[in-house]
Amino acid sequence: MREQILTFLEKNSRIDLKELAVLLGSDEITIANEIAKMEHEKVICGYHTLIDWDKTSTEKITALIEVRVTPQRGQGFDSIAERIYNYPEVRSVYLISGAYDLMVILEGKTLKEVSGFVSDKLSTLDTVLSTATHFVLKKYKDHGTIFDKKVKDERMLVTP
Repeated sequence: MREQILTFLEKNSRIDLKELAVLLGSDEITIANEIAKMEHEKVICGYHTLIDWDKTSTEKITALIEVRVTPQRGQGFDSIAERIYNYPEVRSVYLISGAYDLMVILEGKTLKEVSGFVSDKLSTLDTVLSTATHFVLKKYKDHGTIFDKKVKDERMLVTP
């Protein structure tokens, strides 16, 4: 039942407990207790809202930064990843396979601000060998949600 609860919560963290209980053939108290247990165990780490910032007056730039580093003896990539994720601009840090070691996702107000972070803070870390920065120009799909989904014209074509 845990995996089913997680699947529903991942798609809609605001789902009503009563509705979730009905969908899973259980009762609200059981579902609520299971969710509380998973929160306590840190299986559920948080709840987030997906926002299309392009539809607001707020300026936000998202950048994906590939980082090649020298791993620390006895700690691997963990200590450098921790140094990076502690910066408030950093949204996510992932250990990845391929030519680079880490993928850093960060947000800023301008391209200049993000570029400054990369050159002044990230690139100056002693274990960072190189970086490659990619700016997100448009989001098509994020966390399973399609942005600007096209509405089909359901009207019937009438000709004389």
